[in-house]
Amino acid sequence: MENTIEEKVSCLIIGSGPAGYTAAIYASRAGLAPVLYQGIQPGGQLTITTEVENYPGYPDGIQGPDMMLHFENQAKRMGSDIRYGLATKVDFSVHPFQVQIDEEKWIAADAVIISTGASAKWLGLESEERLNGYGVSACAVCDGFFFKGKEVAIIGAGDTAAEEALYLSKICSHVHMIVRRGEMRASKIMQDRVINTKNITINWHSETDEILGEKKVEAVRIKNTQTGEKKEIAVSAFFVAIGHQPNSDIFKTWLDMDEAGYIKTIAGTCKTNIEGIFASGDVQDKIYRQAVTAAGSGCMAALDAERYLSEKGFH
Repeated sequence: MENTIEEKVSCLIIGSGPAGYTAAIYASRAGLAPVLYQGIQPGGQLTITTEVENYPGYPDGIQGPDMMLHFENQAKRMGSDIRYGLATKVDFSVHPFQVQIDEEKWIAADAVIISTGASAKWLGLESEERLNGYGVSACAVCDGFFFKGKEVAIIGAGDTAAEEALYLSKICSHVHMIVRRGEMRASKIMQDRVINTKNITINWHSETDEILGEKKVEAVRIKNTQTGEKKEIAVSAFFVAIGHQPNSDIFKTWLDMDEAGYIKTIAGTCKTNIEGIFASGDVQDKIYRQAVTAAGSGCMAALDAERYLSEKGFH
């Protein structure tokens, strides 16, 4: 069945974190009249972050949601058409490309910039959700600084967890690592570094039973997976490092991805395997995952899109 196209645009941006909004700012300035759909979480992961202190230009720091509002307002001032709505399906076999919004409306676009981001994987505990932003975090590099000189816990066993534990060990008095099995998945060199760091204690065969605290994190209760024994560790923060999931499902049959679902881009560009489709931000970056790098790649994607539209005579 053919899709009924209700609207045609030059440049469509899917997603509204630092990458999407920056792409919108640059695309607007280039006269591409971009239309941006904000997705399920307008503002992206930063809207669930409290204080952002590592983004250049904010000497006193800024609240994540406020910062995303600044990005959005700047994109609007440049002329971007910012809309609520979620991309639910795509057809990249035809040009203009076709994107379905909210399972009903189909839009055609000459160029598409995908900035759908990634979502942190969580344990699924009620206390984890309740204390998110009050000591519970999925980014040690973003939030570790707030717990300088304090005891913290981190859960995870891969390279990211090991890296974040080592990062925390430099600024926190003690790091309690919670590892489900009797070994880590991290590379040998990372494991050795963690094991040889004096202020990191690894709790093997352990899982998180509960995060304790009324208004902020005060302790974590862990359970030994072999004996069932429970113990409480007094900590000021609880970091979850069990991985991220790129929000790329609807593009799976169309775009080249790695085994984890991150969209592959041609090195040094935001180009995907389909000419005219670009990817920026955390949906294609599993290494840096910072607001500033996402914004940078949003700029790249808009410049790539402008060049593509110009060369093809669409713009």
